[in-house]
Amino acid sequence: MHANILLLLTALVALGIAAQWLAWRVKVPAILFLLLLGLLIGPVLGWLKPDQLFGDLLFPAVSLAVAVILFEGALTLRFSELKGVGHIVWLLVSVGAAVTWAVAALAAYQFVGLDPWIAALFGALVVVTGPTVIVPLLRIVRPSAKVATILRWEGIVIDPIGAMLAVLIFELLLATQGHSIARIADWSVWAWPLAHLIGVGLTSGLVGGYLLGIVLRRHWLPEYLINVVVLASVLSVFTLSNLVSEESGLLAVTAMGILLANMRAVPLMDVLHFKESLTILFISMLFIVLAARVDPAMFRTVGFGALLVWLSIQFIAQPLKVWLCAVGAGLSWREKLMIAWIGPRGIVAAAISGLFALKLDQQGVSGAEAIVPLTFTVIVGTVVLASLTARPLARALGVAQPEDRGILMVGVNRFSRALAQALKKQGYRIILADTSYSDIRAARMDGLETFYGNPVSEAADRRLDLLGIGRLFAVSASPEINHLSAIRYRHEFGAGNIFVLKTAQETTGAAHQRLSHTFVGRALFGAEVSLEDLLQLMEQQGEIYMTRLTDTFTWEKYQQSFAGRGRVLMAINPKGVLQIWDDEQQFMPQEGWTVIGLYRPADPVAETRLEPASGVPEPQDPPGSLPV
Repeated sequence: MHANILLLLTALVALGIAAQWLAWRVKVPAILFLLLLGLLIGPVLGWLKPDQLFGDLLFPAVSLAVAVILFEGALTLRFSELKGVGHIVWLLVSVGAAVTWAVAALAAYQFVGLDPWIAALFGALVVVTGPTVIVPLLRIVRPSAKVATILRWEGIVIDPIGAMLAVLIFELLLATQGHSIARIADWSVWAWPLAHLIGVGLTSGLVGGYLLGIVLRRHWLPEYLINVVVLASVLSVFTLSNLVSEESGLLAVTAMGILLANMRAVPLMDVLHFKESLTILFISMLFIVLAARVDPAMFRTVGFGALLVWLSIQFIAQPLKVWLCAVGAGLSWREKLMIAWIGPRGIVAAAISGLFALKLDQQGVSGAEAIVPLTFTVIVGTVVLASLTARPLARALGVAQPEDRGILMVGVNRFSRALAQALKKQGYRIILADTSYSDIRAARMDGLETFYGNPVSEAADRRLDLLGIGRLFAVSASPEINHLSAIRYRHEFGAGNIFVLKTAQETTGAAHQRLSHTFVGRALFGAEVSLEDLLQLMEQQGEIYMTRLTDTFTWEKYQQSFAGRGRVLMAINPKGVLQIWDDEQQFMPQEGWTVIGLYRPADPVAETRLEPASGVPEPQDPPGSLPV
């Protein structure tokens, strides 16, 4: 028995992370694979039965995980981001929430035949979107900054609002059972529970967040305890708030995260990375568990009407709320359509619907059994639609950010300018950053995009536009700047996209001259290649050459033509993917590839047969190559 439980828990984690990896590889939101996995190992194969596996711990565990996810999302919400879009965000979580609630409740009443109060409760449950689905989708869809900011803020702030609305409807539903509808006029029936929930949630979150912020700001914790203390604080605030006023915990952790994100001088970077890892783990497990709990038999209570409810929410409520709330917001119709299209429901809706359905059943309220299948239908419908269509739609509408093909080059010198010109010719966005104005001026004279300043400064955080940039080439003559840049942009671009060109001091210098290898990025062009080696090649009249391989001018002939005259730097395959030649990746270019290398001419005849990337005049190409 214990072995089976251990196997199921391990499989749950392993399958969830495998789904995340597969989604990353195929550029599809992981939620889609997670739901499919849950349906497969749950109702289809019968391997995972969450209610039996977790028992009474299921709902509390889900609640705690949702609290961490919501807190992590709130930590990314800075009021400075709301410049120009704050008005529409607040309208979406107020007027927009009311519109969604009304349309969803009316559709459930009309198409499924729910009792008006049950329909109203269902409408409140599906108001929420939440970071469990919005954040992973935005990571793949990559809409424009304005659209992403609006969706992220709405998705996080709407969670506690939806939960409060659901609690209010639930209290009214119980208050009117066996009594006249006129009881609603009694303020004590609904005003006090609502005020109590908001007061407890805000007070708990703001007080807890402020105290935690003071502890972090004054460095009262050793480094190794910071992440676990923050985690314990979040869970404590959530639980205590819920104990005082049920369902106020979501509001508490949201307020706590937003306050911490906007407090000055609170070190949150490591906390954010830790919480991000936890969030990925929790989301991976929660969606599998959610899908595994589905009982096909329960859909008989809602029938075909459930699909009509989902269609009403997706194609009536979503566009209506966005167009109403976006009046005067300065959004184009394309941006409005994109915001309206992405409205997936997630774990919060699933967890709260199950909780309220159980409570209503205990109270003997009829019709409660329809809440869970109806909510799950909306979750699956909105998630699948957004997962499969949002990225193509964003591209078609022109509101998607460009692919991260660009490169940030730290360090301006003769070699980096020549390489930047070559890559620019191939359609890559290149930014050269340096603190030397004379070097920056030389790069600008070459027509290159530049950033004058320290690439790891606060000014760079504010002014360096990294849209479409996905790699770092640290090619400065200062190893300290190179490694600081590698550390700074590691989480921005991913460790596999950080390349550092070593200096002679690091390749041939004494041990006491070399920097620590804690994190130095990948060796650009190989561990034995230094900046001085490449600059020396250029002093010997070396040039950056771009050669397209053909069926007649093959990789073997290319190597023979350039043998002993320099080195291969990188290549671009027919799909436009840039591959770096280094110790970890030595590729075999085929026909249609463009090979980029740094070579000195062997003799005057060879010099007229090769095409420099930045040279004029343009000599003839080698046999089989194409002009670039």
